[in-house]
Amino acid sequence: MWLGAEKRLARGFCSCKILGVSERSETFVIEASQPGGRLDVFLTKRYPAVSRGSLQRLIEEGHILVNGQRVKPSHSPRAGDVVSVYFPEPRPSHVYPEDIPLEILFEDEHLVVVNKAPGMVVHPGPGNEEHTLVNALLHHCAGRLSGIAGVARPGIVHRLDKETSGCLVIAKDDAAHVGLSAQFSARQVSKIYHAVACGVIPREAGMLRTAIARHPTHRKRMAVVDEDVGREAVTEYRVLERLRGATLVEARIHTGRTHQIRVHFQYLGHPLAGDTTYGKKQTSRLAEATGYTPPRVLLHAWELAFKHPVTGQALTFHAPWPADFAEAVAVLGGCERR
Repeated sequence: MWLGAEKRLARGFCSCKILGVSERSETFVIEASQPGGRLDVFLTKRYPAVSRGSLQRLIEEGHILVNGQRVKPSHSPRAGDVVSVYFPEPRPSHVYPEDIPLEILFEDEHLVVVNKAPGMVVHPGPGNEEHTLVNALLHHCAGRLSGIAGVARPGIVHRLDKETSGCLVIAKDDAAHVGLSAQFSARQVSKIYHAVACGVIPREAGMLRTAIARHPTHRKRMAVVDEDVGREAVTEYRVLERLRGATLVEARIHTGRTHQIRVHFQYLGHPLAGDTTYGKKQTSRLAEATGYTPPRVLLHAWELAFKHPVTGQALTFHAPWPADFAEAVAVLGGCERR
């Protein structure tokens, strides 16, 4: 069933002809060569629910074949190549359930929407092997989560940074996972954030349309770059309230680049309060001027709207501000009204 959704998704991203599908496999023909391209990169566009690292592993393990032969992830796709993809059953997870409280905004048999707490890492990784959202979800859902994204990321369709709070949707089964991923890839999901930016933003509203890529020297940071180097990133914003030495803003993102809102507001000259990566000096100035030191990056995923991947029902969710965000707005001169 989930590959039916994948077929619909594939038509929007690949020049391919599908030869056959089953529950966990698919065979298709590449109709247009990809000069200078890589198979693993090509497949990330076809299967956005699966990380590039997972696809590389599947290629190296022989679960993805080209013309019946094993190839390297760097293989350049050529017109006429027959690609066979098999998603093996998830291996036994070494990520263990943990009884961690979750704020559930919605739940049914296919998906769950949570209000992620600030400071919680979404999935296990180096230095964060436990106490993550995935650990909490494995306990809450009794292990019933989609396995498409891999052992360490069951059910994870999209992510929020560790310090970012707010709405996050998780898939319980593969059909929901692929259906949600298709909507994210097609930019059919509405994502609205609230943030506290340093300084007084002069305009009441605006749109930022730039290219974003990895910073050329600081590899853990992103940066606005030339269009021919990075990927398009689009952020709309409007001022919600003027605060002391800061501005409460609403930001709607039309793309999902890493650190997009943080990078765009740095580019605007008003990095987010508490962001020591993109606005350390401005955050220090805010603290000196107001006596308030932000405990984290003051960014909150306030609204998430999409169509239910199984029923087609339009769904919209709002995540209440966490205590630290509400306190920041109150201390800096706003009012706790959300």
